[in-house]
Amino acid sequence: MPVPDWNAIRADFPILDQTVHGHPLIYFDNGATTQKPRPVLEAMRRFDETAFANVHRGLHELSTRSTDAFEAVRQRTATYLGAASAEEIVFTSGTTDSINLVARSWGEHNLTPGDVILLTEMEHHSNLVPWQLLAEKTGAIVRYLPVLDDGTLDLDFLPKVLTPEVKIFAFTHISNTLGTINPVATLTAAARAVGALTLVDAAQSAGHLPLDVQTLGCDFLVFSAHKLCGPTGVGILFGKKEHLSAMPPWRGGGGMIHSVGYEKTTYAASPQRFEAGTPNITGIIGLGAALDYLDAIGRDHIFDHDRQLTRHAREILAPIPGLRIIGPTGERGGLLGILLENAHPHDLVTYADRFGLAMRGGHHCNQPLMRKWKLPGTARASFYFYNTHEEIESLGRIISQAQKYFS
Repeated sequence: MPVPDWNAIRADFPILDQTVHGHPLIYFDNGATTQKPRPVLEAMRRFDETAFANVHRGLHELSTRSTDAFEAVRQRTATYLGAASAEEIVFTSGTTDSINLVARSWGEHNLTPGDVILLTEMEHHSNLVPWQLLAEKTGAIVRYLPVLDDGTLDLDFLPKVLTPEVKIFAFTHISNTLGTINPVATLTAAARAVGALTLVDAAQSAGHLPLDVQTLGCDFLVFSAHKLCGPTGVGILFGKKEHLSAMPPWRGGGGMIHSVGYEKTTYAASPQRFEAGTPNITGIIGLGAALDYLDAIGRDHIFDHDRQLTRHAREILAPIPGLRIIGPTGERGGLLGILLENAHPHDLVTYADRFGLAMRGGHHCNQPLMRKWKLPGTARASFYFYNTHEEIESLGRIISQAQKYFS
């Protein structure tokens, strides 16, 4: 596949063609949410105008169209992830919802007092708090694989915490704060060796690089549509069929039943068993369009572009006096967490906004890690394929100005 015309692709994103406070918008908040291209916006509008109706059980034409389009996205997602079948794909409201589903449905019915849930110290709150809640309810214990000072996992320590008492090991693929790319296949293989299941938080990776769940060897994988050019309110849970089939429902309502009586209810098979209520149908159509869009570009090209932008940003920012870049110095995801001497991250991000630069400042839902490192947070610049090297140069100029301003 030839290298994409990045300028032509950028033109697909109407929101980027504007000024903020009199300056061209530089959108470097992609770690929080990405923007939507015209093909995604148009697919959602076209669906609403021509095929929108509630899915499943409808006997009229619009419901048939809607159901066919909805289920086609399930198959499209399975293909995108390399899943064995569409039955391994559950629609949720986002990464957080997907993790809570596994914690509640699988966790409450499989964990007993003394069992261990293994996480890492770099987990987003969405992959930490649900497991803490589960531990409180079941009597299980939460352990953490440490993060080294360079922002990588302490893999030498893994055998000490990944023991036969561990029933599930949940970890991020790419850290939303550090940019660390974790060795997923290595971690899942180690978990299998002690009989533990694995859940991979792919929120920061699913839209940035090729993923194949069978190669990765994970039992569950989760991500959100809005992190990969889709709408908010839509997420994916991949689960191996053997696990999903054995898991009970965690929410009740329409759409997840087989038969309802006053005395007893029987439930639909997975994945419908986990999809109670009317889903975000239009949003799921948007997800399908986003997956098509990304694969037309090529996720290998997207990852390479991320790396080039990140490398350029490090080269531009590193010489600035009093500036510190958090995380690995080697290969990393397309984001940088920075600290500027004399400037709180919130103040730095507010200053940057004056010049049209959108970043994010704070703990990035990584409070425990920030406390461990005694940091107030970071200012995070996170990149995507529609960003440019010219914008990286502007980032450098703005942060250089900020360094003088706060000195």
